[in-house]
Amino acid sequence: MKASSRRVPSDARTGPHGTARAATQGGRRPLLPTVAGRPRPGVTYPMPVVAPVPPLPPSHAIVDAKHRVDPSATDALSNPDRALALSCIGPWDIEALFDAIPDVLFFVKDEQGRYTHVNITMVRRLGLKSRSEVIGKRVSEVYPSGLSAAYARQDARVLAGEIIENLLELQIFPNRLPGWCLTCKRPLFIDGRIKGVVGISRDLGLPDSRGPIYEKLRLALTYLSQHFAENVRMQTLMDITGFSESKLQRHFRQVFQLTPQQMLVRLRIQMAMHRVRGDESIASIGHACGFSDQSAFTRQFKVLVGMTPSDYRALLRKETPP
Repeated sequence: MKASSRRVPSDARTGPHGTARAATQGGRRPLLPTVAGRPRPGVTYPMPVVAPVPPLPPSHAIVDAKHRVDPSATDALSNPDRALALSCIGPWDIEALFDAIPDVLFFVKDEQGRYTHVNITMVRRLGLKSRSEVIGKRVSEVYPSGLSAAYARQDARVLAGEIIENLLELQIFPNRLPGWCLTCKRPLFIDGRIKGVVGISRDLGLPDSRGPIYEKLRLALTYLSQHFAENVRMQTLMDITGFSESKLQRHFRQVFQLTPQQMLVRLRIQMAMHRVRGDESIASIGHACGFSDQSAFTRQFKVLVGMTPSDYRALLRKETPP
């Protein structure tokens, strides 16, 4: 089968750095630039389409099996060709790729929580026929109230700058019954400012299969998220889940690809990445996030993020307009 080639319309062509020249819609200038792609025929967008995700900084670099930053994946800022290539990847390209994965939901939302991009898997899970039935709507308009309220609270946290990874929660499965999934959400930055949410949810299993295990792991993960700054004891997690230590370690690795200890460190670093945007001292941030001394905090931060907390703060301030 031959792949069809599509030309980018003149009202959404990009400049030399992948920044689209947005046409006015309805006599108003769009709040956000359009992407390097084409709006779907027949779909009326209630808002300007979200711009492509900017070149990824080292904090979003690929990690290896031991959850260390791959140095070859952190050169986007220093390699102009790589940065240009990344900036030309629009949400429609990613949307099309996720269309081919039946057990993963992909979505992008704007600042008001309205969907701007979803993959076809999500459309079908919602019992709908086309993306146009989802685009422009909020979670409360497409999901049951019990699920939508939790999703909306997550979005509010992400829009405030938080990164959500490996959140074990319920989603709607193909049979329209709730099932377990792992959700990851990140802020969508445009010109250094948060303008939306991008995320995925990956299927794990139905409640009637491994449900009791997932529920116990969810309780353990919730405890870690709420007590990340404390010296969490393994015995506490064993008491919460009812697992032996070996079983707890095994299930964490199977579901999260991390040990409980590694998960705790990642939660601490994620919170530190959020707090470093402010004016707190690096030492106080490290202490508030559960690290006993600044050197340990700096070392772990650099392992996972690819740079020191001070360098990461400098990068954020450089990219954020006054």
